[in-house]
Amino acid sequence: MVDEVEHLDVLIVGAGISGIGAAHALATRRPGTRFAVLEARAALGGTWDLFRYPGIRSDSDLTTFGYEFKPWTDVKVIADADRILAYLHETVAEYDLERYLRFQRRVVQASWSGAEARWTIEVEHTGTAERSTITCDWLFAAGGYYRYDRGYTPEIAGLDTFAGPVVHPQHWPEELAARGKRVVVIGSGATAVTIVPALAREGAAVTMLQRTPTYVMSLASEDRFAVRLRRLIGDRRAHALLRRRSIAIQRTLWVLAKRRPAMVRRFIRKQTVRQLPEGYPVDEHFNPPYDPWDQRLCFVPDGDLFRAIRDGGAEVVTGRIGTVTPGGVELEDGRTIEADVIVTATGLDVQPFGGFPMVVDGADVRLSDTVAYKGLMLSGVPNFAFAIGYTNASWTLKVGLVCEYFTRLLDHMQRHGYAVAVPRLPDEGMPTRPLLDFGAGYVQRALDRLPKQGPAVPWVTSSSYADDVRLLRRGPISDAALAFSARPTATADVVAVTTAAR
Repeated sequence: MVDEVEHLDVLIVGAGISGIGAAHALATRRPGTRFAVLEARAALGGTWDLFRYPGIRSDSDLTTFGYEFKPWTDVKVIADADRILAYLHETVAEYDLERYLRFQRRVVQASWSGAEARWTIEVEHTGTAERSTITCDWLFAAGGYYRYDRGYTPEIAGLDTFAGPVVHPQHWPEELAARGKRVVVIGSGATAVTIVPALAREGAAVTMLQRTPTYVMSLASEDRFAVRLRRLIGDRRAHALLRRRSIAIQRTLWVLAKRRPAMVRRFIRKQTVRQLPEGYPVDEHFNPPYDPWDQRLCFVPDGDLFRAIRDGGAEVVTGRIGTVTPGGVELEDGRTIEADVIVTATGLDVQPFGGFPMVVDGADVRLSDTVAYKGLMLSGVPNFAFAIGYTNASWTLKVGLVCEYFTRLLDHMQRHGYAVAVPRLPDEGMPTRPLLDFGAGYVQRALDRLPKQGPAVPWVTSSSYADDVRLLRRGPISDAALAFSARPTATADVVAVTTAAR
């Protein structure tokens, strides 16, 4: 007897903040849709369940990093991972989404058949190594763009000779005790500026060792005005107003940084000077050689990094590593930093869409040969959507619009009797640029593995929430670049017979 293969309307891959958002959109906007959410790990939450390093938090305010449909009511708007994870669990419980979640299920391969107008998904059960097959009409990748099983550590001379622990933040050991230890944190991005003050609070003597400075801005972790507003007009109305305010502030800062970079540089520097001891070498350690938002700004709640420096628990050293020794780090200029622990906060290892291979009608899909359509589909890949958020604003703002558009697209196809939707390039010679047009190291290292974007709508991947509202929420579904077709006749007949037999 042959086991019956389960068929779904939509298969969502990833149960983090994006996958849960997609599940909510389908469950509430398209009730009756047959879908499931596969998660390779044993728990929901994605990033917020995986990372366990000290101080882990969002560097976006939860008014916008949280969902539009579920108000964030905690006084902490720059929140730690535990609070964010609790919010995600509340969302799943409130909207009865747990029944769609399937844990320890990793997608091994996805194959599209044009003759059948469906995907065949090979799934590994990570707890048992058993494999199974699911078919689906649509595949929705909600796993973000980095590998969950490993982080990125560059080649560092002598690192293997170090006598103490070498820890990557993505794999933080629970047993690591920092109190009284000399800790060198290599890196200066969002993870490093989170770990440094957290370790200092634990009683470590911390050195943040950076090759080049990063723009760091202080942001209030609590919003007392939001608390008062919620009391006055209720959670939902207050959430809508506070969300608009945060979106406007984020966009204004980014636009100013692009149009008036020198002015924004001066503003950030002035704020930094105020929070550091008099005479501190700000330009050496906090004045990058690039303009604001050429790489992502780092936000620190209540200036905790600057406070750690003022209090003597942390210091910043800018320079290039010559070699690591058993007792610490030697720089190219001859300086030595003694260490008991080294933390390599050196970034992510990019892996788009969960890393599983895709095949379309027998041909392997090479992502770098595809172009993103409206920032959520890929040229030449039928019935496939993905959720990648903003790099210049809260991730979830874009994801929410993607999920909304996706349900509108499914509605449109159902009304018109379409089974297949595939973006088609108008010209194979169309000029392109990277999908993530961003100077961060983890992006630059992965350009040959990422899709491209084009020069204009619908092939440009917008970095503007307002533009995406017009395109994804209010814009038409049909356009010249998106080809629709009905289900092949033979497949349709088989489906009709099978349905009648049941």
